[in-house]
Amino acid sequence: MLDGLYNTDVLTLSAHLKTGTLQDAHGTVRKVSKLCGSWIELDVIMDNGVVFDTALRIEACALGQASAAILQQTIIGASLREVTAARDGLRAMLKSGGAPPLGRFSKLALLSGVRAYPARHNSTLLAFDAAVEAIEIAEGQA
Repeated sequence: MLDGLYNTDVLTLSAHLKTGTLQDAHGTVRKVSKLCGSWIELDVIMDNGVVFDTALRIEACALGQASAAILQQTIIGASLREVTAARDGLRAMLKSGGAPPLGRFSKLALLSGVRAYPARHNSTLLAFDAAVEAIEIAEGQA
């Protein structure tokens, strides 16, 4: 039953996730899914209102890792507005059958199958929840 959920695209994304830290991060956030125990720590450096650099540490299922990998591949150059819209679009796609996000975060469509598994929604959203909060913190310091 879960075979379609953990497809080649999802497994490939999760396998190519790069982890690390940023010494002088403008914003750092740790998010934990109470349902499954998945967690992410995400650092951002902002420059002129867009993400200049990011790093993350994560312990999550392949779905959470795939979502984080999509974020990692597309967040550089994104504004708070863009990341928030992607997070909200991902949430709507998972929880209410909304269309996948468009633009730089359109690869989130690969995770549309997660909508049928509510227990996996939180871990899939973790990276984007963390990114929005880290950027908000960073912009508050600017």
